[in-house]
Formats: sequence, C-alpha cells, structure tokens
Amino acid sequence: MSFPEIKKSPLTANEHNLNDYQNTCKDFNWQVAQHHLAGNDKQLNITYEAVDRHVDEGFGEQIAIRWLSKQSQQKDISYAELKDQTSRFANILERFAIKSSDTVFGLCNRVPQLYIALLGTLKFGAVFSPLFSAFGPEPIRSRMEIGQARVLITSEALYRKKVMPWRDQLSSLELVLLYNASDNLPENCYDIDALLSRSSADFPARLCPPEQLALVHFTSGTTGKPKGAMHVHQAVLYHSISGFYALDLKPGDRYWCTADPGWVTGTSYGIIAPLCNRVCMIIDEAEFDVEHWYQLLSEQKINVWYTAPTAIRMLMKAGEEVAKKYDLSALRFIASVGEPLNPEAVVWGQKAFGIPFHDNWWQSETGGIMIANFASTAVRPGSMGKPLPGIEVAIMQKQKDGSIKPATAANEIGELALKKGWPSMFRGYLNEELRYQKCFIGDWYLTGDLAMCDNDGYYWFVGRADDVIKSSGHLIGPFEVESVLMEDPAVAEVAVIGLPDEIAGEVVKAFVALKPGHQADQALAKKLLGHARKRLGPAVAPRQIVFRQNLPKTRSGKIMRRLLKARELGLPEGDISTLESDEA
Repeated sequence: MSFPEIKKSPLTANEHNLNDYQNTCKDFNWQVAQHHLAGNDKQLNITYEAVDRHVDEGFGEQIAIRWLSKQSQQKDISYAELKDQTSRFANILERFAIKSSDTVFGLCNRVPQLYIALLGTLKFGAVFSPLFSAFGPEPIRSRMEIGQARVLITSEALYRKKVMPWRDQLSSLELVLLYNASDNLPENCYDIDALLSRSSADFPARLCPPEQLALVHFTSGTTGKPKGAMHVHQAVLYHSISGFYALDLKPGDRYWCTADPGWVTGTSYGIIAPLCNRVCMIIDEAEFDVEHWYQLLSEQKINVWYTAPTAIRMLMKAGEEVAKKYDLSALRFIASVGEPLNPEAVVWGQKAFGIPFHDNWWQSETGGIMIANFASTAVRPGSMGKPLPGIEVAIMQKQKDGSIKPATAANEIGELALKKGWPSMFRGYLNEELRYQKCFIGDWYLTGDLAMCDNDGYYWFVGRADDVIKSSGHLIGPFEVESVLMEDPAVAEVAVIGLPDEIAGEVVKAFVALKPGHQADQALAKKLLGHARKRLGPAVAPRQIVFRQNLPKTRSGKIMRRLLKARELGLPEGDISTLESDEA
C-alpha cells in the first residue's frame, strides 16, 4: 500500500531549525558544529552542556523538569535547582571515594532521583549505565556483572525484590542508594534523599577529555551475553545537534519523550538532547493509558512529542475520535522511534492531530538519530527519512571476498552502513574489542539492518539481518530467553523467535524440545512461562510456548530460528534454508 507525501506543518518551512536541508548538509562540518557547545575539542562535560551552562547564561529560573507523579502531583525543577541537585549527587560520589573509571547503575522508574543521579554522575566524571526497571533479576545481574557495577541507584522495593538476593555475589558493588526508602533500610544501603539533603550544592562540573567514557548502554545480541555499547562525553555534541535538527527542539518548548529511561532513547532524547536545547521536559511516572495520555498532552500544552509505534498503535485502536475530545493545538511536531512505523500510523497522525508522525532511525550503537523525517520536509509514510547533516549513509552489498560495495541503483536492498566519524558513535563494546571490530569494514559501520534508498534520497527499512526481537520498542535477544528456559531439568533445547503483533510490533514465542521421560502438557508450559516471567520480567519473557519433538538445525547443529519463523508466517522455506548455512 502506498501513501502520498504529507507536507502540512503548523509552521512555515523557514521557521524550523532545519529550513534548508540540502545546503545545511552541503556546508556542514564538525569543527564548526563544535561551537554549539561551551566546551571544546580538548575538554567538556555532558552535564555542563545540559544544565550548568544554561544557569551561567542567565536561564536558571526556567523549568528544566516538570515531574508528574502517579498520583498526578506536579513537581517543577528549574535549571538552577537541577544544577544544585546534580552537584549534591556528585559530592555523594566524592564522599564515598568513587573514581572516574567506576560505573554507576540506575535501576529506576521515572522519578527525579534518576535524572539527578545520571546527570550528577556525569558531572562528577564517572560512568552511568541505565537499566530497565521491568527486567527480572537475571538480566539485571548479568549487566551489572559485565559492567562491574560499583554503585547502584534504585528503589527499596526494586532492590529487595531483584537485587538483594544476589548482592553479596557481586564483589564490585560497594554503594547502594535507595529512593522511596523506609526507616528500616536493608543492610549496607543508604537513603539517597537523606544524603542529597545533607550534601553540598557546590561542585563545578569536571571537564573531561572528549573521549572519556560517560555512558554504557546494554543491548542484546542474538547469541552470547548482552553487549555494553560505550559512549563518551563528546557524544553531547551530537545529542545537542540532533535534538535541534531531528526533533526541531527550541528553547522553552514543552517536550515529552515517552521512552523508558532504562533504554538509550530515554537517555539520549529523554534527558541529554532536550536539556542541551533548554526545553521543559515533561516526565510522567504513570503507565500508559489512552485518556491519561491525551489529557497530559492537552493540559501540559506539549509542543514536541517523541513516542513509540506500540503506543501509537494503541492510540489508533482507541480511535481518532478520542483525540478530538482534547485541545491538542499546542502540538507542532510528533515523532516516533523504536521500530519501523507503518505508513497507516503516519497518516493516522495527520487525521488525529493535524500533523503526521515523523519516523526516524538509529541504534544504541549510533548514540543518536541518524536518519529522520524532518519538520521542514515532506514526510513519506513508511520511510525512515533522510540522513542528518554530518551523517554519511550508504546501502552496502557484501562481496564474496568479504569486502563491501555501495549499491549503484535506487531501491536496491542491502545492509545499511554509516561512515565513521560522528561524535555519538559508540567507541566499543565493554570488554569485547573483537566483537566491536567486526562491526566495521574499513571506514564503514555495518548496522545489521537491511534497507534501500529511493531516487530522492529517502531511506526505507526492509528487515533485520539477525534475529533480535523488537517488542514494544524493547530489544530482546533470543539467547537470553532461551538460556533461562533451559534451566528447567525437563528442557533439552529451545528456540525463540518474534512474531508480528498488532500492538507490540512483535511478541516472543518459544519452541521447546523436552528430554526423554517428560510430558509436554499445559502444566509444564505454565511452569516454564512462570519461571521465565520471574527471571526475565514480563517484557522479555515469551507470551507462548510450543512443544516440538525436534527443532530444525543447520549441518553444524545451529538452530534455525529464521526457518521456524518462516513456517509460522507461512513463508516459502527454500530461500531461508539456503541462507542458513554452516557459516550462518
């Protein structure tokens, strides 16, 4: 199904931040772009650029964060107050002798303490790694082990449920800071709010070499343990510029990013990019609810809204008539991220809000939006858009000798590749240099995604080159799910795939082969599902388990997930079987 371009915008083209795409791309260079920052190519600090700089420039009274609790209570934090609170947190790290090489993990819901801790950690010069609070104990533990966690910030409830049972087995973890803490704290834990209240608000942001490690974002692969993508302080240059160009952020905007802070979007565009562009961030603690979301958009007079296809599909299911009940006239730009946005959703945005959803594309490894539909240019429903200024993109064909060659014709499918050199590019996988090097051929980063480019330079997502599952915007590695199911003594083999779902995008389905002597029945399926939900959390655990006598394999014994998926979808199996060779 094809859709016409959508050009309607509440602003004229020259009122947008990127009002001349062609010439901006032509004239762009990173040396000039560096002048957007207060820091330079010798030393800078993410938190200074995002918070302290605005206070020094006279904007301290502007609201930085408007936090809405689950009980609909509102708390405003100005840039001056955020500067003070992040300095207090940095002084806590100083008090406990934390080093710049240490990693602080955040296992938090959308609460002010998370934003203070992340920005305070970066102000101090240490490393921060966010965790998804809905993870079960096993994914949390594996990431903290890989990252050699020194500090953990979490709620007392999450700590008692998901961390305390195994804390003593993680020797690197020395400091646990709890919010929503009781009077009866667990052993060796501290009340973060009490410490903040007693800490000094005097802590100048430590200027760091641009290549100093700042953030570690864990992303799942199809095999092996989760990968820790490493990002440096220099990334702030791209966070600032991409928020300006791709999201059209302007000082004073009311901006709402619905991404969970445990994922890279919730950090790059839920914290750093908007603050660098001096907006008022709306942080909503409550879970998704159609009426609540529309009420928030209306009452808070949101100008820019960045959300996910899963949420958009749920709003679509409720009908555009619901949207019409609310005053959404303040909205001027709406965008989507997390997985490809189907064309129908883009067009529905135009009907419901008077403006289309603008899809864009990026990864944890890229650190920022690489390809986008911009506010000032026509939207082609179903397209990822065009590369941002400073980003060079190509569709690459892999050759038999292992080299790559750019596609020579429009609409030719190949692997999406990015030319090295943008500031937010990941600098490695934590403790896995060889794995990192395999992502590159020459000067090109190979994304693992298949795409094509049309005659006008718009890029279109085709599919993934591996088996990573995207469910409700979350990346799920099959191996991680399979490993947990394999812990049951009845299980011999497991294969996990993602299947299309109208709401979540994809849902996890597991195929299980049992050891001799075990009965494949509903009782066992229920037991396995319960075990997976307990260990992995409901967002990662499979929705369905199917028992099979045998699972399809390659000649070398590798389970052919793609063949299982083809069978489930009723697709031809021949080409899949050919692709799944011993080298696959």
